[in-house]
Amino acid sequence: MLSFVHGASEVALKYSTLGAAFDEAAERWGEREALVVCHQNIHWNYAELKRQVDRFAAGLIELGLNPGDRIGIWAPNCAQWVVAQFATAKAGLILVNINPAYRINELEYALTKVGCSALITADRFKSTDYLAMLRSLAPELALGEAALTCNRLPALRFIIRIEGGHEPGFIDWDYVSELTSSSALAKLEALQDRLQPEDPINIQFTSGTTGLPKGATLSHLNILNNGYFVARAMRLSEVDRVCIPVPLYHCFGMVMGNLGAVTHGAAMIYPGESFDAEATLRAISKESATSLFGVPTMFIAELEHPTFAQHDLSSLRTGIMAGAPCPIEVMQRVIQQMNMSQVTIAYGMTETSPVSFQSSVDDPIDVRVSTVGRILPHVQVKIVDAEGRCVSRGEQGELCTRGYSVMKGYWDDPEQTRAAIDSDGWMHTGDLAVLDEQGYAKITGRLKDMLIRGGENVFPREIEEFLYKHPKVQSVQVFGVPDTRFGEEVCVWVQLKAGQQSTESEIRDFCKDRIAHFKIPRYVRFVQEFPMTVTGKVQKFVMREQMIEILKQ
Repeated sequence: MLSFVHGASEVALKYSTLGAAFDEAAERWGEREALVVCHQNIHWNYAELKRQVDRFAAGLIELGLNPGDRIGIWAPNCAQWVVAQFATAKAGLILVNINPAYRINELEYALTKVGCSALITADRFKSTDYLAMLRSLAPELALGEAALTCNRLPALRFIIRIEGGHEPGFIDWDYVSELTSSSALAKLEALQDRLQPEDPINIQFTSGTTGLPKGATLSHLNILNNGYFVARAMRLSEVDRVCIPVPLYHCFGMVMGNLGAVTHGAAMIYPGESFDAEATLRAISKESATSLFGVPTMFIAELEHPTFAQHDLSSLRTGIMAGAPCPIEVMQRVIQQMNMSQVTIAYGMTETSPVSFQSSVDDPIDVRVSTVGRILPHVQVKIVDAEGRCVSRGEQGELCTRGYSVMKGYWDDPEQTRAAIDSDGWMHTGDLAVLDEQGYAKITGRLKDMLIRGGENVFPREIEEFLYKHPKVQSVQVFGVPDTRFGEEVCVWVQLKAGQQSTESEIRDFCKDRIAHFKIPRYVRFVQEFPMTVTGKVQKFVMREQMIEILKQ
């Protein structure tokens, strides 16, 4: 058997725009609760959410924005983010997700790269003053003109403040919504027939770990269907209530969370602006959440929180754990202590909308921790060798994806698009994987993570999975550092379980005679935490850079 699978399904793809799907949900489940934002004390049903969405969408049209224009959103999780997601889709605008952690240079790059005509912004996030950064980037704001003219951001015309209040050069969110009139709503309604499912609707920037961030461009068809089939794998329905502590600017929040919920009539629950373990536990208990999303580090933080036992989690049933491998001990605790017997594992990437593989709610626990499940409906995957030939089942190779979920391309970057998507439409993920005879996939590493020590190929994921067996180890990250003799050497950063102590020699002794000598870490460092992105992905390139500096000293 060759390592090729396709998601044959009797359930058809939704050939629809986000706006049409949202309106259908609002008509079908109008009186059911749609959005709960705990830190803003908001509880809206689908009918109210539609009213908010339509008013803001019509206001954007009245402002002078046209279908195809790009509009950035730079804000933490909030009700306005959710409204903007559906309003921009109905107005035919392309929503550009901007990481809340971005600073001036990153913000300028993102806005310029895609030519944003407008920006929706919060005033601040944590200790970061967004308005001060925008004034620095666009000093022309002080002129207080109705439409902005900015030297450094020539395409930008409007900056819309979520919080409201008078600030020279900025437009208030409420002002945009109040532009709505019967004629504006009529324009919005007429526009819906012109929009097409293949139209680009969202741009998400990759993390940029190997260069400048690239703008993955996604269509209505891409993200609407991915959200729908991910939620279907969890068996969501209108009685479910999905707790979403992951960031909205990422696919995990806005696609798997929002679109998964809306396409099934479920409620979206946001505990706070960003992840906070106690706020998440409180939201689950107070709002009777049936589903919880997160990366493994979030689940660990919730389980280890001092107030964990004080929260009633009996309403939980399912959820998604994604973004990183899950140790079996963590999965067992999530199932037993958090009542999530039907928690699923998902795998994908932003460029594939994002999910390609997902476990089933009734897969055995060992399958859920050792694999990423099976192929989603209407998606194709093959595993190829270095020459691009499909390998046999059980052989390792690069995972390639094809189908409705593959992005339209990187915005204004045909060279990078051609490097990622081949002439046959296959998206080359850069992930190493093995496909078994039952169609379950196991992610075994990253092509770029692979290190070569003395001519031997070493895959960090293999060593990490072995070290998870050490009784004192909570989490590990393995990567390569330069070495004059062997070319590269194995380095491991270790996070110990609470109350545990260990030494470098203890870790190495644990490896001796149990894994090949060239896989035994030369360098061992104990840390309290790993450098991570806002979405919880470990940044190995940062660890490598830091370790190189340490070794120099």
